[in-house]
This record gives sequence, structure tokens and C-alpha cells, in this order.
Amino acid sequence: MTEFSLWDIVRNLLLATRWTVLLSLVSFIGGGLVATLLLFMRIGRRRVFQFIAKYYVELFQGTPLLMQLFLAFFGLGLFGVDVPAWLAAGFALILWSAAFLAEIWRGCVQSVAKGQWEASASLGMGYVQQMRYVVIPQALKIAVPPTVGFSVQIVKGTALTSIIGFVELSKAGTIVTNATFQPFTVYGLVALIYFALCWPLSKCSQILERKLNVAHRSH
Repeated sequence: MTEFSLWDIVRNLLLATRWTVLLSLVSFIGGGLVATLLLFMRIGRRRVFQFIAKYYVELFQGTPLLMQLFLAFFGLGLFGVDVPAWLAAGFALILWSAAFLAEIWRGCVQSVAKGQWEASASLGMGYVQQMRYVVIPQALKIAVPPTVGFSVQIVKGTALTSIIGFVELSKAGTIVTNATFQPFTVYGLVALIYFALCWPLSKCSQILERKLNVAHRSH
């Protein structure tokens, strides 16, 4: 039986961590783009777009991410389409992330004081100008802390993609455990790596939230 040193274990886990980070970035950026579209559909004045965006969010927030991964991976397989695990994982996480980010951002837009809308309207601004010059700039400042905080959920959500065969950190942990028969050591290291990825994001979110509250009180 091949002997595995601690460095061998760490090296294999770190190699897999690259895919966790990459998948997280793809999910966050792609989800952000889709969420922006959903946001403007939701706060727009066309009821049909509001309806579509509303039920999209409810669908993806109301169903488990694990089920969404299964559908993305096996769904197209029913029609004879072979979907790679990385593509299904990225697709499912983008759609899932978009639903939550869109709702976070919608709450931030709606938190802008009604007086800001009225003041901009009194200056003769149209709806698009109000959004561009008054509402969105204020909503962006409010949205930064919860958006950074949600990125932690995306990183942790990538662990579920192991169920469809995508080899990220948690899947690598299982593979290494099966080879080394050292589950405590391997999964302890996996937990430490996840902590190293998520803790700075959580701390950053807390700091930004405190700064935002101070800024609000100073006004």
C-alpha cells in the first residue's frame, strides 16, 4: 500500500481548492449578471417581467440546491445530451446565486428613502434617470455588505457539486480519504481550507456593514 505523507494530502487538497475557487468566482460573476437582469425586471413597470422575475426567485429559493444540481446534470441526459459535471455545476450555481442576489439587491433598492424618489422627480428626472443618478448609487453602497456575505454561501454551496462528480475540495477530500484511510486528518484539513476561504469574506462583510451603519448615523 502506498504511503501518503501529510504534504501529499495537503498538496492534493490545495490542487482541488483551485476548482472550488474557480467555480465560486464563475457562480458569483455569472449569478451577478443574471441577478442584474432579474432586478430590473422586478423593479420595472412591466407586469409580465415582474411576474417572471418574481416566480424565478421563488422557484430557485424554494427548492434545494441539490435538486437543482441533479436536474442540471441528469435533466438533459433524458434527451441524450451528455452534460459534463463542471458545466452542470456552473450552470446550476449561477441560476441559484442569481435568485438570491436579485432579492438582496431588490431589498437594497427598495430601502432607498421615498423622499429621494420624490426629490428627483421634482427635478424633472424620468424613471431611468432616477435609477441611474439617484437610486442605484445609494443602493449599491447598501448592497455591498450582504453581497459579500452571500459570497460565503456560494463557496460553501460548491461542496454540493461533488454529488454529481465535480472534483472540488470536498470531493477531493473523499477521494484522498479513500486512498489514505485517514478521515480525521483529511476532513480536518478540508474544514481548515474552507475556513480560510470563508472567514475573510465573512469578516469583510461585517466590517463593511459596521462602516455603513456609522456612515448612516453620521448623516
